Amino acid sequence: MVTPPPVTETQVLRVAKTVRQDRWAQVGPVVLGTAGVVTFLIAWQLYAQFGPVSNEYLPYPAEVIGQFFGNFALTSFWASVGATLWAWFLGLVISAIAGLVLGVIIGSSRFLRRATFTVIEFLRPIPSVALIPIAALAFGPQLEAELLVIIYGCFFVVLIQTLYGVADVDRVAHETTLTMGLNWGQRARHLVVPTLLPYFFTGVRLSATISLILAVSAELIIGTPGLGQSVAQAQLNGAPVAMYALIVTAGVLGIIINTGAKIAERKALFWHESVRAEVPA
Repeated sequence: MVTPPPVTETQVLRVAKTVRQDRWAQVGPVVLGTAGVVTFLIAWQLYAQFGPVSNEYLPYPAEVIGQFFGNFALTSFWASVGATLWAWFLGLVISAIAGLVLGVIIGSSRFLRRATFTVIEFLRPIPSVALIPIAALAFGPQLEAELLVIIYGCFFVVLIQTLYGVADVDRVAHETTLTMGLNWGQRARHLVVPTLLPYFFTGVRLSATISLILAVSAELIIGTPGLGQSVAQAQLNGAPVAMYALIVTAGVLGIIINTGAKIAERKALFWHESVRAEVPA
C-alpha cells in the first residue's frame, strides 16, 4: 500500500484561499448590492435633510418607501401597473416578431441589405420620444399611441441584432452545407438559427427594458393609462411622496424585467458557449 505524501502548509493555505474566493463569489454580489442600496438611501436622506432642495419637492426616503408599500393595498395602483405592463408586453412582442421576420428576410439577401441600408441607418437614430407628438395627434390618449412609440424604439434594436446574426453565419460552414446537399430548410435549422439566436435574444433583452422606459414616457406625456399617467397626476396634485413612490415602482419593475429577461435568455441558450462559460466548473 502506497502512503500518500504529507500535505504541506502551502497546499492548505491554497485550498483555504480557494474556498474563501468561492464563498465570496456566491455572496459577494448580494453584499455589494445591499451596500449600494444602503449607501444610496443614506445619501438621499442627507441630501433631503441638508441639501438645497426643499422637503416639499424632495421627501425623505422613509416616507417614499412607506408610500411604496402602502400602494400595494390600492386597486388603482395595480390598475396602473397592469396597464403599463400590458403596453410593455404588446409592444415588446410585436417589435420582436417584426424585427426577427424582417431581419431574416433582409439579412438573407445581399440585394435587400444594400437596398435598405440607407433607410435603416436614417430611421434608427431617430429617438422614439420624437414620435410622441405624432402618436398623440394620430391616436390621442389611447393604447395605439403608446404602442407606436414602443414598437418604433424596440423594433430597430431587434432588427439590427437579427441582421448581425444572419451575417455572422460562417462562410465555410455555409459552403459545407451546400456541398452536403442540404436544402434551405435544413441549412436554416442547423446553421442559421443556432448562429442567429444569441443575437436575437440579446436584442429582445435590451428591448425589454427600453419598452418599459418608452411605455412610462408615453403615458407621462400623452396621458394614456398607466404608471406614467399616475406620476403626472401626483405631480399636478402636489403629492411628491406619491410621485416618488410611483417612480420607485417603475425602477423596481425595470429590475424585475431585466432579471427575468436574463434568466429567459440563459434558459433558451443553455446550449450556447456564451452561457456554458458562465457555469462554474
